[in-house]
Parts: sequence; C-alpha cells; structure tokens
Amino acid sequence: MDHDCERQCQTYDWARVEQDLDARGHAVLRGFLAAGQCDGLAALYPREDIYRSRIVMGRHGFGRGEYKYFAYPLPPLLDQWRHTLYPRLAPIANRWNQRLGVAELYPDDLDTFLKRCHRAGQTRPTPLILQYAEGDYNCLHQDLYGEHVFPLQVAVLLSEPGRDFTGGEFVMTESGAHGQRAEVIALRQGDAVIFTVNQRPARGQRGFRRLAMRHGVSRVRSGRRHTVGLIFHDAR
Repeated sequence: MDHDCERQCQTYDWARVEQDLDARGHAVLRGFLAAGQCDGLAALYPREDIYRSRIVMGRHGFGRGEYKYFAYPLPPLLDQWRHTLYPRLAPIANRWNQRLGVAELYPDDLDTFLKRCHRAGQTRPTPLILQYAEGDYNCLHQDLYGEHVFPLQVAVLLSEPGRDFTGGEFVMTESGAHGQRAEVIALRQGDAVIFTVNQRPARGQRGFRRLAMRHGVSRVRSGRRHTVGLIFHDAR
C-alpha cells in the first residue's frame, strides 16, 4: 500500500463517510487529489497506449461525450488509490449485503477480490477517464459489468467548475417503493465522491428495503470537463 495515500486517508472522518453513505448513498472526500495531480491525469487523455478501449457515448445511447478504459497496469496513482480505498469500503459493502440478504461477502484486500472476478471471466480493468465538451452529458446509469459487483465506486473531478467548464453537475437518483429522489452533488477540482453502484439498503418500518441508485452528469454548458472513475470490480 502506498504510504502517502494511506496517510491522506487517515485525514478523513470515515465514521462520517459511513453515515453519509448509509443516509444518502454517497459521500464526498474534499481535496482528494491536488490540482497538479488532476492536471496530470487529465493530460493523459490524448494518449492511446495506456487504454484498452475508447467509448463514444452517442454511438451507444449513453449520452454525449466519450471515455476511455485504462489498460493494466494502471497509472500508479490510480492503482495506489484503488488499493488504498478498497479496504476502507469493504466493511461497508459487507454490511450492506447482509442488510439486503445478499450472500456474497467481500475479502479484506482488493487483489483477492479481483482474483474472484477473474475466475468468473471478469478480467478487463474498469478504471476510466471521461471527457465532456460543450453540450455533452452522461445518461443515468449503473456500472455493473458482470456477476461480481462491488457496490461502491469513486469518481474524482479533474477540472475546476467555473474556470474549465460550466454545467456538468454530478447527479444521483434514488428510487424505491416510496418514490424517487434526485440529488446534485457539488464538487470542486480534486474532490472525490464515493457513491452507490447499484442498490443500497434503507431502514423501513419492517426492516431494510432496497433503493435502486443511478448516476450521471448533466449537460455541460461550456468548456471541457474531465473525470476519473475508480470501479473496484473488473469487467467481462
């Protein structure tokens, strides 16, 4: 584990992160990456040698804009953060599964979980970088990719709102038996949001009920917006 990442992790109030995830399905880590780290990752976008595939959203009905999936080995910073965050999130994921009556439990370390994914044929890396220009947006969706799904993921905003772009807000929706709810999550450059991939438990009158969660990005009104996403399960 990278010691700098671990030291930074210790600066966050993880009890509060857990409370926010339980209450709303997302939690924000302010100042997760420094501005220079954000700019360095965004500058990787034009390269072709570090990615396994490029997706143009409009061709698939996903919205407008594009994104690229990194190939293994991942850029060191993303690999370090993926390994550092997973052990913090696995206990929350296990508690959620128990509340939802899901039998699968997640191991303590990412490499063991990835071996489980790979045995099931999910061998393609899922961390990605997204690029939006004026008029682009991302439809509400869930990043599932196969049988084995880790229920939390992370997105980090690499661009500065108001300077690099306008619009382009991160949006989450929640739906269950009692209706639907949408929330716009305000982020600055370097902020990370931990959020629900698929579904989360919510306490009801007769125990816990399932809430289906989706996420997307509203239309970018001007400029260019870059984001990186850390998904912990690999894809088929």
